[in-house]
Amino acid sequence: MGSLISAPPLVTTHLETPVGEMVAVTDDRGLHLFEFSDRTALPTEMRRIQKRFGAVAEGTTPMADEVARQMAEYFAGSRTTFSLPILQRGSPFTARVWAALVEIPFGETRSYGQVAAGIDAPTAVRAVARANGANTVAIIVPCHRVIGADGSLTGYGGKLWRKRWLLDHEQRSRTLF
Repeated sequence: MGSLISAPPLVTTHLETPVGEMVAVTDDRGLHLFEFSDRTALPTEMRRIQKRFGAVAEGTTPMADEVARQMAEYFAGSRTTFSLPILQRGSPFTARVWAALVEIPFGETRSYGQVAAGIDAPTAVRAVARANGANTVAIIVPCHRVIGADGSLTGYGGKLWRKRWLLDHEQRSRTLF
């Protein structure tokens, strides 16, 4: 089992949200995955985590409780940023894209081209789109805030109706701040 690394056990917790059930995979160090339970890529993402860390148990952790608390505040319109340790893994380029996503302000959007330019890779629009799609921490790493250059809603693994709902929710909530 040379592919497994020594780490605390991972736990899967299911959370009900206004946009459907979500799955959080946590340990005592942070959040590894936060996805919509009906996302097509979820089984593949879970296999990748299990290959790296071993079996994932069902239950809860203090970190999952914190994810639930912060998400409840987000959906109530009282939280615009998250303070959770995110432990998803990707290439250095993908990690740069994810870091750029976190910098998109609540209630605002950016095009894939704007994200690419923001990480000093203006010709890497397609690579930015792939990295955006590889994000396994929905909402908290706000890939839903990335739209087409023409303002259209494009490619969202959590389904376009959710992307629209999340963007509308953030616009409504912005008026509270």
